[in-house]
Amino acid sequence: MTHAAWPELPLSAWKDTYATLHLWTQIVGKIRLAQTPWLNHSWHVVLYATPRGLTTSLIPYVDCSFQLDFDFIDHLLLVSTSDGQKKEIGLFPRSVADFYADVMRSLLELGIKVSIHELPNEIPDAIRFSEDDVHASYDREFAQRFWRILVQSARVLSLFRTSFIGKCSPVHFFWGSFDLAVTRFSGRRAHPIPAGGGVPNLPEAVTLDAYSDQVSSAGFWPGGQGIAYPAFYSYASPAPPGFWSMSSRRTRPKERSWSNSSIGRSRRGSKWRHNWTMRRCPRRFSNACWNV
Repeated sequence: MTHAAWPELPLSAWKDTYATLHLWTQIVGKIRLAQTPWLNHSWHVVLYATPRGLTTSLIPYVDCSFQLDFDFIDHLLLVSTSDGQKKEIGLFPRSVADFYADVMRSLLELGIKVSIHELPNEIPDAIRFSEDDVHASYDREFAQRFWRILVQSARVLSLFRTSFIGKCSPVHFFWGSFDLAVTRFSGRRAHPIPAGGGVPNLPEAVTLDAYSDQVSSAGFWPGGQGIAYPAFYSYASPAPPGFWSMSSRRTRPKERSWSNSSIGRSRRGSKWRHNWTMRRCPRRFSNACWNV
């Protein structure tokens, strides 16, 4: 490999690209949402890491299928269909409104008519995609660094996933929260999350379905919303008594912090550290939190 597997990703250096890319992934994710039958815990809307970027995987449409793939090597969005057609949409500094128009136009040219809800989810002060000329940044280097970390994180989280034989989610990328996650289920139902959890533009029904069961999740998040650095995280919902104190003793990363999320999930965060030990550290960290 010619590039570092775990590159630096300081939030301050790419926050504008982060904000734009977050919205681009929401457009693509909402296209999958509009066309895919509902799967428990919103697993039908996610994206997946690939050797070149992120993919929707196969999306059904009438009597054929299509797929959208972010390519962070050649910096394009590829739209391909099961009848052999394809369109390429460039990734470069351009507004969300321009990107949205290009994506929807390309789909129509391929014979695919899709309508999505234009208001972004889980983002405060959201602007409709077709009206957003504010977010228009794209730094190729940092977009690629982010993807490269997702690929390595997916590898580590997949190992964490396979050590559990109960119900477990795939390792997948949620475009609303912009994180790569895997979730284990205890097999027991959970009390409903109280209404008004504080996540902007997120329907209550989605939250209730996501946390209908007792879960423990782990993942990678590039930061934001008051967290000024990338982090691996783990949380329990609902958090068992003593989770904070026991996880403090059992998790090894020196740079870790505790926070409570907006819907009451207790989270243990391991701050991103740029060194070779991160190949093992996230898995060890996730296992420690699960054991608590």
